[in-house]
Amino acid sequence: MRWIAPAGLLALSVVPLVAGALRLTELAAGAPVTADNARFFAMPVPVLLHIPASLVFCVLGTFQFQARFRAGRPGWHRAAGRVLVACGLVAALSGVWLTLFSDLPAGDGTLLAAFRLLFGTAMAACLLLGLAAIRRRDVARHRAWMTRGYAIGLGAGTQAFTLAFGLAAFGPPGELGRALLVGAGWVINLAVAEWVVRRTLGGQVRTRSVS
Repeated sequence: MRWIAPAGLLALSVVPLVAGALRLTELAAGAPVTADNARFFAMPVPVLLHIPASLVFCVLGTFQFQARFRAGRPGWHRAAGRVLVACGLVAALSGVWLTLFSDLPAGDGTLLAAFRLLFGTAMAACLLLGLAAIRRRDVARHRAWMTRGYAIGLGAGTQAFTLAFGLAAFGPPGELGRALLVGAGWVINLAVAEWVVRRTLGGQVRTRSVS
């Protein structure tokens, strides 16, 4: 039973893992340039940073949320945490880089670009706040901020479901609909993360604040 949560997180990572692997293969093999992939060929460096960093972040992060595994391997948890923060920052900032300096893909618009900038920046901020908290030995706040940052990073997995739901319920979405469905993936993940934080760490965080 204790592996249900990590298994679920890994399952949620499957879609971005597969999509990322296919994109890297496409770039490495010199696939034909299409309207869908032109911006990646035009600006490959942030893509080559973003995809591997995201893959490591998604997979490695699942084990950080398994309490017994984490407690039994404190040295591994600390070492993996350093890698996790580094990869998460690279993933978040390279995503912001792509959003700011590459052409908008077909079907996207300024609202979705704004969402990507907002949540990419928020992810980086959460990871930095989590790092600052653990340096102060504030474990409760560290876990809370890292949970939020990981939830944002895992947004692509949830977005596969929100986009699929929108397609099934309403047909192919327009620019506004696509932005709202993608944004919903991040909002859902953050809502779940906040529920987990308040359920498991709320008392500890409040106690720290009062003291």
